[in-house]
Amino acid sequence: MTMENANSVLNSYHRKMMAPVLEALRELGGSAARPQVHDQIAKDLLISEQDNQFKKAVDFARLTLVFGGYIEPADTRGVWTLTDSGKTVDMTAELASDIIRRRNRYDREQRGKKKTVDNALGDSGVPEKKYWSYRPGVKAENWHECLQTSLMLIGYGGIGDVAKYDSRNDIQQALQNDYGFSNAPRNVARELWQFVYDMNPGDVIVAVDGHRGILGIGKVQSGYEYQTNDTSDFNHVRQVVWTDLSDDHIVMESEKQFHNMTLNEITGNLDMVRQIDEIIDDGALDIDGASTDDEHTLEPYSREKFLDEVYVSERTYDNLVAALDRKKNIILMGAPGVGKTFMAKRLAYSIMGEKDSKRVTMVQFHQNYSYEDFMLGYRPTDNGFALKYGVFYEFCKKAEADEDRPYYFIIDEINRGNLSKIFGELFMLIENDKRGLSLRLPYADELFSIPKNVFIIGMMNTADRSLAMIDYALRRRFAFIELEPGFDTDGFNSYMHALQSEKFNRLITAVKELNREIARDDSLGKGFRIGHSYFCGLDSKTANEQTLSGIVEYELIPLLEEYWFDEPQKVDEEADKLRKAIR
Repeated sequence: MTMENANSVLNSYHRKMMAPVLEALRELGGSAARPQVHDQIAKDLLISEQDNQFKKAVDFARLTLVFGGYIEPADTRGVWTLTDSGKTVDMTAELASDIIRRRNRYDREQRGKKKTVDNALGDSGVPEKKYWSYRPGVKAENWHECLQTSLMLIGYGGIGDVAKYDSRNDIQQALQNDYGFSNAPRNVARELWQFVYDMNPGDVIVAVDGHRGILGIGKVQSGYEYQTNDTSDFNHVRQVVWTDLSDDHIVMESEKQFHNMTLNEITGNLDMVRQIDEIIDDGALDIDGASTDDEHTLEPYSREKFLDEVYVSERTYDNLVAALDRKKNIILMGAPGVGKTFMAKRLAYSIMGEKDSKRVTMVQFHQNYSYEDFMLGYRPTDNGFALKYGVFYEFCKKAEADEDRPYYFIIDEINRGNLSKIFGELFMLIENDKRGLSLRLPYADELFSIPKNVFIIGMMNTADRSLAMIDYALRRRFAFIELEPGFDTDGFNSYMHALQSEKFNRLITAVKELNREIARDDSLGKGFRIGHSYFCGLDSKTANEQTLSGIVEYELIPLLEEYWFDEPQKVDEEADKLRKAIR
């Protein structure tokens, strides 16, 4: 059975378990512990042995019934209790499917609300869901309870519901008052704050034992809850569906060491994340497949949506798509702030027709980036050296197994790295007519080729002095497309109109005139013009004098001081024009 079919079976199983969960709780008097519910359902359905799939389906059914209002959110750890509606509802297959659809829609809306702006890298190369390491107690003494209750438990419950505190400092003070710390407990306060505000449903949790031992992997299913418990102060909880990876106290070992913390985000550690994903994809573990979706639904994305969000003309968009289709490799060039990084991933989505982040990977080149990072090479380990595959190698292998769909590899700051060193023999293989041609890799006794469904999008600033270092070998294999500031596009004009801010309109007029002055300057030129992204992300409330003044004083004027460092009088003149525009 394929993974996709296995996921479909589990999702159907989960839906079918919703009615038996309600019936079992009714038979148990309306309230019972999780293992009792499992046993009662197994008895009712004549299931002789409770396997992991059965338990997962029951647990997911319970979470969906909580969403539907038929089971109480847990006030007492591990106990499931029917609501008044749950005591009487006739849970038909149609009603169960409707609740699942509503929950899926709600989850997508919440994810959309949370991700309203991009971070400094735009859609960065790290995974969109977060990964966390978690110690279930100092010596993992709470791991069994986490498994039995499908919870993630954090201590220091004596300070009460963390959501009532306005800042980390408030949490820190409460910890000192209630637990008598001699020094400020900054790390504990940070962990509690992250547990409440930074963690999201869908995040991956790696339960660890010691510095390398992996006890299990889970997927977060709920927001933060504060639950009372008379026997311990591990009252801060989230609902998690766990897969136990320990077997008779034999613990799986991680290649990398985990920090000695109760909770630590590891999303940025790509090697560690890669290892966790390999465990998940191994077949024995499937936390993504055990979802509440009837099927894997991706948000549609179109040419029209791209033009609404990315301020370029229709002609520019069509040229981008045509160049990428013809060359398979393009480089987006432009002034700082024209939205190259913001554009790159959305360009891929618009061609795919959906926001499928699994088919898009982003990296950022720098001076120390190497062929070993990009393709493969020997890396030091505890016992010497081991051959490790790089991000592009693994990306190509993933694309090779899905040859009917396009995959997009995005390289930010492509001109910052030593390109000859990073690409090596790939200089030939990335050419359109060389796709599928195999070469023997220098570090491994194997043949490698770049699949025809892999497309490369690079980015660089035209204001970057290192442009001259792009050698001819790279130039002839890429199409170079220069992007203009998007102030005159239909999308930006619609954005301006929606803000209804005269100060904003005057500032944009002043910036456009400033760009003409920069373009006329022989020492600068049009590659140094100011892009539109400095002014994006505002609304009618935030497009005020205070916000606009901050953009001018702390973003634009420092840029002008760098451009005309030897002409302070010119900087003062141009800065004064910008300041007057928003007064």
